[in-house]
Amino acid sequence: MTLAIVTDSTAYLSPEEAEENQITVVPIPVIMDGREYQEGVDIHPEGFYEQLAAAETFPTTSQPAVGEWITTFERLKAAGYDEALVINLSETISGAVKTVAGLKDAVDGFTVHAYDSKLTVRIMGLLVLKAAQMARSGASVDEITHVLDELSATIDEYFVVDDLQNLARGGRLSNASAFLGSMLKVKPILTFDNQTNYIVPFEKVRSMKKALARTESLFADAVEQADYPIKALVIYSNNEADGQKWLEELAEKFPNVDFELSYFGPVIGTHLGAGALALGWMRDPASV
Repeated sequence: MTLAIVTDSTAYLSPEEAEENQITVVPIPVIMDGREYQEGVDIHPEGFYEQLAAAETFPTTSQPAVGEWITTFERLKAAGYDEALVINLSETISGAVKTVAGLKDAVDGFTVHAYDSKLTVRIMGLLVLKAAQMARSGASVDEITHVLDELSATIDEYFVVDDLQNLARGGRLSNASAFLGSMLKVKPILTFDNQTNYIVPFEKVRSMKKALARTESLFADAVEQADYPIKALVIYSNNEADGQKWLEELAEKFPNVDFELSYFGPVIGTHLGAGALALGWMRDPASV
């Protein structure tokens, strides 16, 4: 059987990566001031944060319509595929995983497999790229998801945000009340909870500098304990220079780690707001 790899736009793959690896990317909508945009199609990181700052109403995100998923699967069937593995952002952020799971046999003669990445952004994109590589080599869905599960078990990530208001208002932050009362005095460090996969508060830190240093210490512990090569991502919102500077500092301190710079696009930026930085890492997919 011929297997297609599908993901959503929060994987933040470049158009070239998607084309070269035969990955289908379904855009996630962003609604701002009453207008719906499709991430990666008519709204991009460039200019998004300026629109966000000037928005008259709190922006929101949605999930792709059922019809768009079905049209995607029909197009893949017409292109000669028999099945699709759809790797989506965490079910705790979007209902896309459940929607796709409900479309398993929506297209006659075509089988859909839903996979919850339990996270998002470029670190999910690395899972998608690995899946595409394996699919091109003839691996089955079970073989691919087994490797993705193994890689997912090695993932950790920490977000440092300037303001929790977007996450709290959007309902994407669990136990937000523990932080909101003292937001003027702290830079919160957030993470995905390993049990629930919700974004949760991790620690309160007094400054961005201290928050990044604390995140770096957590990373250092992980590097020391790992018995496999690590791939790490520094992720920025509207502060690319800060992200690049942090990456260069980390790369100097951890010369055996493969670092990459990425970004929070419009969908995730809607929830994190401006000024966010993150460090995520996992076993290097190339080593599996």
